[in-house]
Amino acid sequence: MPLDPDIAAFLRRLQQLGAPEPGENAVARARARLRALTADHLDQAAKPEVATVTSTVLADSVPARVYRPHATTPVPTVVYLHGGGWVAGDLDTHDVHARNLCRDLDAVVVSVDYRLAPEHRFPAAVEDAYAALTWVARHADAFGGDPARLVVGGDSAGATLSAVCAQQAHADGLSLAAQLLVYPSTDMSGAYPSRAENGEGYFLTTTELHWFFEQYLGVSPSDPASAAFGADPRVAPLRAKDLSGLAPAVVATAEYDPLRDEGDAYAEALRGAGVGVAHRRFDGLVHGFYGMDHLSPAAGEATAWINAALKRLLG
Repeated sequence: MPLDPDIAAFLRRLQQLGAPEPGENAVARARARLRALTADHLDQAAKPEVATVTSTVLADSVPARVYRPHATTPVPTVVYLHGGGWVAGDLDTHDVHARNLCRDLDAVVVSVDYRLAPEHRFPAAVEDAYAALTWVARHADAFGGDPARLVVGGDSAGATLSAVCAQQAHADGLSLAAQLLVYPSTDMSGAYPSRAENGEGYFLTTTELHWFFEQYLGVSPSDPASAAFGADPRVAPLRAKDLSGLAPAVVATAEYDPLRDEGDAYAEALRGAGVGVAHRRFDGLVHGFYGMDHLSPAAGEATAWINAALKRLLG
């Protein structure tokens, strides 16, 4: 399917911001770039309305923001992990994502500000994400949430962390109602056609992808020393030996995304292990479409489908 015309126009504007290529101040530029596309770009008045938004700290050290819906009865609780390549992103860049989920699901959303690389490399983000999830599981009722309807979810790097947390939760006997995985990276060292087909010109490039991995892990994917990371399911959840028994999943991928094929492969692996999966590849869209409602009606329709699919899982 042709690239969505609104997304194509956005990509032309994006070229003016540059990319987080290796070099001086690359990390700062990557973070500023994401903020320019999200928190600094959106009209505050146009943000989805929720009942309340409050700041908190989870597990004694992990900052978070809690979004509550207007519903007063116990509601689902979503622990949300933002994208940004484990290097960029924060509570502000993904404020709209959390608000959309809170509104569309009538759910409490706990957005987690996990530690970022390269200051805090793997496994810091995994540790923070899982600490936040387990803390919320123990205190869901304090948020007005239903402990029986606990979800972990995220986009991009946050989706990878969510998949890892879902696997660890199952191993530890922590019951989750669902997991939300929006264009996750699931197999760092895998060879997938989409890496080449969509490696340039579609928001996330293969060069950027490798750079993000290097910041996160401290070693380039092309370095033989990265093999251990590539086999570690905390980095590459598709490499887990057994996916059976995991929480039902909503998995979304984009046609013009270098991560498309490994996201599709993870959805199929989950299904093959007997896990309930609602999976859709969104044609014409690129990595990052989730939350681009203001840029593209097609992205808005995709976001609505994803959130509705998750709501159906929660009953």
